[in-house]
Amino acid sequence: MKLHQLRYICEVTDRGLNVSEAAEAMHTSQPGVSKQIRLLEAELGVPIFARTGKRLTALTEPGAEVVQSARRALREVENIRRIGQEYRGESNGTLTIATTHTQARYVLPPVIRQFCDRHPGIRLQIRQGSPEQICDMAYQGEADLAIATEAVASREGLIALPCYRWHHDVLVPPGHPLLALGRAPTLEELAAYPLVTYDFAFAGRTQLSQTFAEAGLEPQVVLTALDADVIKTYVELGLGVGLVANVAFDAGRDSNLRLIDTAQLFPASTTWVGIRRGGYLRGFVYDFIELFAPHLDRATLRAALNAE
Repeated sequence: MKLHQLRYICEVTDRGLNVSEAAEAMHTSQPGVSKQIRLLEAELGVPIFARTGKRLTALTEPGAEVVQSARRALREVENIRRIGQEYRGESNGTLTIATTHTQARYVLPPVIRQFCDRHPGIRLQIRQGSPEQICDMAYQGEADLAIATEAVASREGLIALPCYRWHHDVLVPPGHPLLALGRAPTLEELAAYPLVTYDFAFAGRTQLSQTFAEAGLEPQVVLTALDADVIKTYVELGLGVGLVANVAFDAGRDSNLRLIDTAQLFPASTTWVGIRRGGYLRGFVYDFIELFAPHLDRATLRAALNAE
């Protein structure tokens, strides 16, 4: 049994049993992958995949257990490599963070500046995507951390730790009638205007819909977007009233917009950091998390990881 055989069966499973895609992703040939899978099956004495002709059609029952164990083995191999790097005292390496646009654009920059000052030899990579995509990156080992509000806490295979709470606020152009109220609007007053807000996959859009529904209101959502910058653009054009995360407003850069605090209207949301269960964190990863969420110091993180 060889490590590359374990990698092959995991990759083939992740690629929907498409051997050609798995081979391309691992920079090898399709016949080579197929041969190594058959050699592993012969050694184990059980089929890992069911077949119709030469095509893989499903994981067998023992195959599902083999793949699960293979994933654990590959994670431990990666942990061993990281332990070696840590105790050699290397001051270089790569920290890969998977996150959403709002976090990358508005929340992370000052944290990253502090981290780079503290760890000049560490190369930083930020990968953006939907909450589901960034959870996949962390689970598959393509990222060290996943940072988002949605999906992280419920994703199997990730340890989720709360970082901070935020709420939705209203954005309007100068002179908008809602500003003349001199107070936060009610849900009824807000529902009277067309709304521009996040796509359903992001930033508590479902919470917003539920809040209006519980009040017996049906808001007129005229546009949804994947990030706050797009929402701001269309609010500036007068398309509607914006509903965005309060952390996405910068008074200096957004001088042509006005923010109305509506924290009392909608439930607060929590941003989480997700870490792959069973993973080993190098020292600089602990440092980054603590910079981002000071209450998550090294002792707290280790206790959470050990408990899991």
